Amino acid sequence: MFHSSYIEISKSALQNNIAFIKQLIGQQVQFSSVIKGNAYGHGIEQFTSIAQESGVDHFSVFSADEAQRVLQTVSAPTTIMIMGYIDNQELEWAVAHGIEFYVFEMSRLEEAAGVAKRIGKRTRIHLELETGMNRTGFEGETLARAEAALEKHKDFLELKGLCTHFAGAESIQNHDRVMAQQEKFQQLTQRLQRKGHIPVQRHTACSAAMVAYPHTHMDMVRIGIMQYGFWPSPETYGQYMAQQQDKTDPLRRLINWKSRVMSLKTVQHGEYIGYGTSYQAPRKMTLAIVPVGYSWGYSRSLSNVGNVLIKGMRASVVGIVNMNVMMVDVTDIPGVAKDEEVVLLGRQGNESITVASFGELSTQLNYELLTRLPVNIPRIIVA
Repeated sequence: MFHSSYIEISKSALQNNIAFIKQLIGQQVQFSSVIKGNAYGHGIEQFTSIAQESGVDHFSVFSADEAQRVLQTVSAPTTIMIMGYIDNQELEWAVAHGIEFYVFEMSRLEEAAGVAKRIGKRTRIHLELETGMNRTGFEGETLARAEAALEKHKDFLELKGLCTHFAGAESIQNHDRVMAQQEKFQQLTQRLQRKGHIPVQRHTACSAAMVAYPHTHMDMVRIGIMQYGFWPSPETYGQYMAQQQDKTDPLRRLINWKSRVMSLKTVQHGEYIGYGTSYQAPRKMTLAIVPVGYSWGYSRSLSNVGNVLIKGMRASVVGIVNMNVMMVDVTDIPGVAKDEEVVLLGRQGNESITVASFGELSTQLNYELLTRLPVNIPRIIVA
């Protein structure tokens, strides 16, 4: 394998997480697996295949290129929903292939109707409502225009869903804002229904809302971070665990990011290590050179503060993280040899490097760190 690192994705961990999520939402609520951002860094193709094997039949993506990757991967009937970007040229492809997509502006709504009429295939749209996120969605005068267009093009547009997105359900400080959003969503939904625009599905809940606001489950939930084994925030985790007698985390992380020792180096007391003078050897040291740097997603801000696992023990990053390599201190880890396994993220023996601890040191969110893992790092499915 001609790569300096690789990522293992655990199928059994995913199966565990999906079972837990479905237990929370019940049998009547559709589970949509959110796989934008290269499946939160896990790899769309690899994740989609094991998710489908685990019973998932609905995937949410951000853009048409992600939808195409899912479509090329799935082996059974599957619903694919684009929540964000799709240009007018891609709409015909989406309609022809039965891809569902959000509509949040009139140009897309009119173009979707035109494409459906031209190719003779009714298209399934999800009308996004602006409830307070102030990003995308219909409200006020634009919603009135959308209602008129839905009526005008009813033979070509199927209102598959009404949806919105919460502005921070993972934090209690946003509670009033989230509640106001849900109330506005209900009001706008009722307005549309009174005019005969009745959706097949109503959906607003992300991972955090699924846990913190059960009344938002409605017909479907869009679950991203939790299916990968991570809680949206410490608050969300605390809120759930406070209600449980068993304090064991029910989620399991799918990801293990690994590399190997490229070389070993002895450095004398007082010598500087790597670029500049950020680290001076306090004693005679043995360094392991690891062929991963910031170009591979290992943040430069982890210089002199990060850790990896070697032989089940923690080894500190010393010196500046380079573009393609970093140095770690293995002076107190006996028997380290060239090609020794290095865990950058995940578990080895009884120790683990968590994304949370990784993120705290690099000032990155879980989401940011995971999605920044380069696409060309091989993802390998393991049990």
